[in-house]
Amino acid sequence: MNPVFNFLIAAGVLAVGFVMLIKGADAFVDGSSSIAKRLRVPSLVIGLTIVAMGTSLPELAVSVTASLAGSNEIAISNVTGSNVFNLLVVCGISALFVPLKVSRASLTHEFPFSVFCAVLLAVFGATGEVTREGMGSIGRAEGVVLLTLFVLFLLWTVRSAMEARKAGEIEEEDSGEILSVGSSVLRILLGMAAIKFGGDFVVGGDAELMGVEFSYGAVAMARLLGMSDTLIGLTIVAVGTSLPELVTSIVAARKDEVDMAVGNVIGSNIFNILFILGTATVIMPVDFIFDNLVDTILLIIFSLMMWAFAWTRGMIVRWEGAVMIACYVAFVGHAIFRVYGV
Repeated sequence: MNPVFNFLIAAGVLAVGFVMLIKGADAFVDGSSSIAKRLRVPSLVIGLTIVAMGTSLPELAVSVTASLAGSNEIAISNVTGSNVFNLLVVCGISALFVPLKVSRASLTHEFPFSVFCAVLLAVFGATGEVTREGMGSIGRAEGVVLLTLFVLFLLWTVRSAMEARKAGEIEEEDSGEILSVGSSVLRILLGMAAIKFGGDFVVGGDAELMGVEFSYGAVAMARLLGMSDTLIGLTIVAVGTSLPELVTSIVAARKDEVDMAVGNVIGSNIFNILFILGTATVIMPVDFIFDNLVDTILLIIFSLMMWAFAWTRGMIVRWEGAVMIACYVAFVGHAIFRVYGV
C-alpha cells in the first residue's frame, strides 16, 4: 500500500480510537454514577472512585491492550508520558487560567504518595529480572504489590473523605440527575465496548481488507515515521489518553474548582502507576528498558518540582504554570532527540 495512504489510515484510526476512549469513559462514568446514586452511595465517594477512575480508563485500555499485544514499551511509556503530561501540561494550562490552590492534605499526603509511586516504579524497573534481550522487566509479583497498594490507598482515601464529611468539613452535594436503570446499564455496556475497541484502535496492528494489507493505529504511526514504541507512547498516545484529565481540570479551573483540578491530576497519576501498570503486569510481565528508567526519573523530578511550587505559597501561580509547560516542551524535545539524534 502507498505509504502516504497508509499513514492517513493509521492517523484516522488513531483519532477514532481516541474519540471512542473519551466518549466511552464518559458513558461509563455516567452510567456507573447513576447506579451508585440509586444505591445511595454518597456523591463524594462516587467522585473519589468512579469519576477519578473514569478519566484514567483510556490509559488502562491502551496499556492492557499493548501488554496483551506484546507492545510492552507502549504500556510503560503511555503511563509515564501521561503522568508527565498531567503534571506539566494539565496543571500548567490550568494555572494560566487561575492560580491553583493546593490543600494542606494534598501537600502532606497525596503529593508525597504520588512521588513514592514513581520511585517505586523506577526501583521495580531497575531491579527487575533481565530478559533474554538484556532488558529489565516488571513481573507479576511487582504487579500484585502495585495493585495491593492501590486498594489500600483507595480505602484510605474514601475513609478520610467520609470522616471529613461527618466532621462537617465537606458538604454533600446535590446528587443531580439520576438515569433510569436501563439507561444506566446501556451506557455502562456501550462505554465498556467503546473503551475496549478504542484501546485496540489506538494501539493498532496489522489488518487485511479486500486482499490489501495495511497497518493502523500507534503501531503503524511508529513504523511509518521511524518512531520507537517508547516515543509514540510518550507523545501521541500519552496526550490522547490524557485528554479527559486535561478537559476536566481546565473546566474545573475556569469554574474556580481548583482543588478538583489538582486532585484530579494527582489522583490520576497514582491510579495510572498502581492500578494500570499493576493490572498490565499481572496479565503479562512488561519490559522495562533504559529509556523507561530515564523517563521515570524525569517524572520524579517533575513531581518534586511541582510539589515545591505548590508548597512555597500553597498554590501554583501563572508563571510557574508557564515554566511547567516549557518543561514539557523540553521533555518532548529530549524524547525526539533520543530517537532521531537531531
